[in-house]
Amino acid sequence: MRAFKAHLRGLAPYPYKKEEAPVKLDQNESPLDLPGGLKEEALRRMARLPWNRYPEIHAEGLRRRLSALLDWPEEGIVLAPGSNLLILALSLAAEEVLDLVPSFPHYAHAAKVAGTPYRAVPLLEGFALPLEALLSAFTGGVLFLPNPHAPTGALFPEEALWGLAERAKEVEGLLVVDEAYREFAGTDFSFLARQNPHVALLRTFSKAFALGGIRAGYLLASPEVAGVVREVLPPFVLPAHTAAILEVVLENPGYVEKGVALVRAERERVYGELLRHPTWRPYPSRTNFLLVKTPDAEEAFRHLLARGVLVRRQDRYPGLEGCLRVTIGRKEEMDAFLRAAFGVAYA
Repeated sequence: MRAFKAHLRGLAPYPYKKEEAPVKLDQNESPLDLPGGLKEEALRRMARLPWNRYPEIHAEGLRRRLSALLDWPEEGIVLAPGSNLLILALSLAAEEVLDLVPSFPHYAHAAKVAGTPYRAVPLLEGFALPLEALLSAFTGGVLFLPNPHAPTGALFPEEALWGLAERAKEVEGLLVVDEAYREFAGTDFSFLARQNPHVALLRTFSKAFALGGIRAGYLLASPEVAGVVREVLPPFVLPAHTAAILEVVLENPGYVEKGVALVRAERERVYGELLRHPTWRPYPSRTNFLLVKTPDAEEAFRHLLARGVLVRRQDRYPGLEGCLRVTIGRKEEMDAFLRAAFGVAYA
C-alpha cells in the first residue's frame, strides 16, 4: 500500500508474544496488585466523574500534585498513558535518537516509527557503560539512558551520568534518564535535571506502583522541553479514570515500600540460589528482574514453560546470547521457578 510513509513499510512489530502459564515472570510486573481498599476508593472517585466530559487538557490537577510532592516546576511535568508514549513523543521531536545496545527495545522502535535517524553504541564487556564512545557519538538530538539498565539490570555510575549531562549541554542535546526501575535500586537522578535543562527524567507507575494495567508515566524536564513534548502529544491525553486512580495512589503511597522490599529480598535470594546452578549464570541486578545466561535460551525457555513458568527470552539481542529475563515475583512463584531451573540440569 502506498498510502503510508515509506519508512513504515515492513516495520517489525514490537518484540512481544503473549504466552500463558500459571507462574508469569515475563513482563517485569509487580508481584502484588494494588491494595483492595485503594481500588475501592479509586472506583468511588471514578463513579463520581462526569463520563460525558473530557478530562483536563494536560492533567493539570495531577501535575500540581506531583509538583508539590517532588518540588518540581509544574510546567516541567508531562503525564501520559505510559512512559512508552513519552518515548515516542521525544523520538518524534528529536533530530536524532542515540541509544545503547542491548537496551529497552522501544527506544529503537519509537525512532523507527517516527522516522528519526537512529544510532546505538554497544555496551562494553560485563554490560559496562561505553562512556567514551557515547561522549563521542552524542552530537545532538536525544540520548536515551535507562538507569538502572534494562534488560541487564546493571546500575551505571553517577560520575558517568555527570559526564553525559555536561556533554548534552555542550552539544545542546537532551539526555533522557529512564528511571523506570529506580525504586528497586533506591536511586534518584533528579539532581542532574534540576541543575541542567539538557537532562530529563522518565518515570512510570507500572513497576513499583503496581499499575502496569493502568498505563501511566511522566516526564520531569525543563519547562521548555516539557512544552515541546506536550505539544507533540494529543490534547486530553490522560483519561479521567487514569487521573482518578493516580490521585488515590499519590495520596496513599505507603504500599509501594512493601512491594519494593519484597522484590529486593526475593531478588537477592534467587540470585544467590542461581549462583549454585551448574550451567546457568545470573547477573547482579538493581531492578525487579534478573538476567540469566544459559547454554541454550530456547531450550531453557521451553523447559520452564513446560513446567508452568513463563519468562522472557533475550537471546535475540546482540550481547545477550543464551539469556533469559526473569521477573521477580512472590516467594512461591520464585520457588517454582527455581525448581524448574534446577530441573534443567538434571533433565
